[in-house]
Amino acid sequence: MKHSPQKVTLGLLQQACEADPAANLAHTLETVTRAAHSGAQIICMQELFGYQYFAQSEDHGNFSLAEPIPGPSTEAFQQIAREEKVVIIAPLFEKRAVGLYHNTAAIIDADGSLLGIYRKMHIPDDPLYYEKFYFTPGDLGFRAWDTAFGRIGVLICWDQWFPEAARLTALAGAEILFYPTAIGWHPSEKAAEGEHQHNAWQTIQRSHAVANGCFLAAINRVGHEKPAGGDGIEFWGQSFVCAPSGEIISHASVNQPETLITEVDLAQVNEARTHWPFLRDRRIDAYDGITERFLD
Repeated sequence: MKHSPQKVTLGLLQQACEADPAANLAHTLETVTRAAHSGAQIICMQELFGYQYFAQSEDHGNFSLAEPIPGPSTEAFQQIAREEKVVIIAPLFEKRAVGLYHNTAAIIDADGSLLGIYRKMHIPDDPLYYEKFYFTPGDLGFRAWDTAFGRIGVLICWDQWFPEAARLTALAGAEILFYPTAIGWHPSEKAAEGEHQHNAWQTIQRSHAVANGCFLAAINRVGHEKPAGGDGIEFWGQSFVCAPSGEIISHASVNQPETLITEVDLAQVNEARTHWPFLRDRRIDAYDGITERFLD
């Protein structure tokens, strides 16, 4: 395990997406470079940053957006990581084989090396989130990687709601949990349910930071996207970083693209895990039922 520096600066790229994937990639590459020049050492962008959120419909034509990993996008980010000496988390639409696709994040170290990938484990199927049509569930498990700036774990969007995912990633040694995300409101529900939905999203993630004694960074997109017509989704932005105490230490806007630059002190992870020793007091002898679908 690499030695982690005590203080690390995160750069969360909250962006709006155009219909043109090439334009989104070019803009993101420029924004990553600017974030590095602003002091960011670990840079993460939102889920499926290269496209408008295409899973609002079931359209076979969208499979043409996918690419292999390694591939053109990972190579471009590897070059920036090497030049700027930064860690980059790049969430991509992975084409593993014909008929086999994943919602994946590539983890690139500060020397430009591809450390590995995380494939989204929990795949939703809800109105305007028809991801089961596109994505095979991940098969690599929950992982953490030693980077130049600390040991990190990556989970993706719908994974946010599952405490088991956060726990297993923390048990792999993650000091920071990153959650690239694409979540928003159905415009027809926003007035009645919007505040409750956002509060639930933020609260569950803050609880993961507390329960696992680690930092957590959630990166969401902004903009009202309607690639399939209809009402579309109004993405609620509000990317944030929270401490092991659950305290939100930085927070982005609801509707503006921005790069959230936040310094975190990894010494707080050791402090949290020794003062609130949840990992020590886990009753691993009593959790057999957690692998069951339901306890009848």
